[in-house]
Amino acid sequence: MSAAKGAQKGILGKKLGMMQLIVEDGRAIPVTVIEAGPCVVAGKRTQEKDGYQSLQLGLGIVKERRVTRPVAGYFKKQGVKATRYLREVKFDDIDAYAVGQEIKADLFAEGEVVDVVGTSKGKGFQGTMKRHRFGGGPRSHGSMTHRQPASSGSTDAARTLKGTKKPGHMGDVRVTAQGLTVVKVDVPRNLILVKGSVPGAANSLVILKNSVKA
Repeated sequence: MSAAKGAQKGILGKKLGMMQLIVEDGRAIPVTVIEAGPCVVAGKRTQEKDGYQSLQLGLGIVKERRVTRPVAGYFKKQGVKATRYLREVKFDDIDAYAVGQEIKADLFAEGEVVDVVGTSKGKGFQGTMKRHRFGGGPRSHGSMTHRQPASSGSTDAARTLKGTKKPGHMGDVRVTAQGLTVVKVDVPRNLILVKGSVPGAANSLVILKNSVKA
């Protein structure tokens, strides 16, 4: 592990799915399996030049024709291979890493608490009962308002007030699951198992970072 425990660090990964992990005392723990890295350091952001510290991490080597020409030119300038994903992750000790170096699953250890950032599943246009968990109208015979939202606030303003709960697009937003415990780290297979669920569909991109509240 390159970074000190508790320091800001992170790694890109791919959510593979969920499973049960049987621990020594016989309990079955629900865990999410994340294929974490290997990530390549594609660049650095320094306090002196950019006003903050972070590393640019790339995940998933792809052919150069799979990325745009400006992005391909950036990778070529940095001297690293083009990757499918390129994200910035805050690191406290950026001097411990060099451009082109690989970061693997051993960045985190069992027992550490992490935050996992992902994009939630898109559910399209949904009504208020599914989107905001409205109770709905009467379900008796003759009722015509089973799933209608009914009144949703004052109309004196002659406009829709901000924050009003109405039907609309649901899902496909950035979500952070906080305070998840790393249950197991499989370094040879680049797998990190965290307790609980994380946002996103199978094979979607996630970012593991040390927890801000731990």
